[in-house]
Amino acid sequence: MKLTLLAVFLTFWCFGAVAQDIALPKKLPELAETNSADLGKVEAGLKVGDTPADFSVLTHKGETVSLKSLLKADALILVVFYRGGWCPYCNVQIRQLAEAWPEFEKRGVTPVLISVDKPDASAMAKATYEIPFPVLSDPELKAHEAFDVVVEIDDATAEKYKTYGIVLEDWSGKDHHKVAAPGIFLVNTDGAVSWAHVSQDYKTRPSVDQLLGMLDAR
Repeated sequence: MKLTLLAVFLTFWCFGAVAQDIALPKKLPELAETNSADLGKVEAGLKVGDTPADFSVLTHKGETVSLKSLLKADALILVVFYRGGWCPYCNVQIRQLAEAWPEFEKRGVTPVLISVDKPDASAMAKATYEIPFPVLSDPELKAHEAFDVVVEIDDATAEKYKTYGIVLEDWSGKDHHKVAAPGIFLVNTDGAVSWAHVSQDYKTRPSVDQLLGMLDAR
């Protein structure tokens, strides 16, 4: 999916911020599919039956939205935590989820993407991949803490990222160097987690087919 430069400019201009210091990865790697035996494995974060505390974060336009407001009586939400727009593996996952939106919609499930990226970084991802569902900005880590998926990148790794042109502070607008353990949580209309998968291996994620199969088996 491609978006014209004019459309990208208008997307950023509409809420008064242009992400001049950051850019999405140009080359995207292959994203490995989670081994079927590990699907639904939770290495960190909430487990099935847990209920996350309500939280308020920002949309890609800088508007406040709460978990409670995302929950609807007629649809489930699939909360997807990703490390940030700087992560090429996350970009592959984002693109795949956006392309599969009709299949999720058909099943009454709305994906909700969350990262520590500041709103203009979230907007860049939303515009580039034409994402039709919420892309939320959580640099204050409210949603991350509610789902218990906070991972701290050590200083040495953060410095190494800079040699690749990745400055974590520029993406989040914060200096905490904290991101999400890549995790996916299916949340019922009552706010409880009914399925979860969290892995510290950021190069491997559940595929769209695996997620749709999980939904169909419910």
